[in-house]
Amino acid sequence: MKKIFLVFSLILIFSCTESKYEDKPIVENAVDNTDSSIKSSFGSGRDEDLIDKIYSELIKNDKKLSILDDKMLKTYEKSKAVLENYQNVLNKSESYYTAANFHAKTITDSILKQKIESQIKMSSEKYDLKIKKIKNIISLLDKNTEKINDFYSAFKIRKTLPEIEKYQNAHPLKTDSLEKFIEKQNKLLIELKNIK
Repeated sequence: MKKIFLVFSLILIFSCTESKYEDKPIVENAVDNTDSSIKSSFGSGRDEDLIDKIYSELIKNDKKLSILDDKMLKTYEKSKAVLENYQNVLNKSESYYTAANFHAKTITDSILKQKIESQIKMSSEKYDLKIKKIKNIISLLDKNTEKINDFYSAFKIRKTLPEIEKYQNAHPLKTDSLEKFIEKQNKLLIELKNIK
C-alpha cells in the first residue's frame, strides 16, 4: 500500500512541477488584468461578473467609456433618489389604508363598522385618482430604466467580446500535458493491476 501511495504521489508532484514551467503568454489583455482589478464600473451588482470586470479594465484606458459609465452611474443614483421621495409618500399612504381596514374589521358595532369602511374606501379611491398620473409616470420611468440597462448591457457585451477572444488566443489550450498525464495514469493503472 505504501508503494502505491509513493508512486501516485511522485506522479502528482512531477505533473504539478512540470506545468509550472510551461510557456506563459506575454500578450497583454483586459481579461488577465481583471484579477487585480477593483470593480469601479456601473455594473450588474455581482462581484464576480467577468463582463463588468473586463469592462472596468477597458474604462481605465478609454476616457469616452469612463464618461459614459459615470453618466450611467449618476443617472441610476438620481433615479433612485427621485423615486425614493415618491415611494415614501405612496408607501405610507398604502400602509395607512391597510391598517385602517384592519382596525375597521375589529369594530363590533355593524352600523359603525359599515360607515367607517365606507369612509376608508372613499378616501382611498379619491387618493388613487389623485396619484394615478404619478403612478403612470413612475411606471414609464421604470420602463425607461429597464431599456437603458438593456442597451448598456448589450453595449458592454459588444465591447468585451473582443477582449475575451484576445484572452482565448493568448491562452491556447493544448492537449500535450493532458495526454502526458493520461499516459502516467495508465502506467500507474498497469502497475496497480500487476501488484499481488
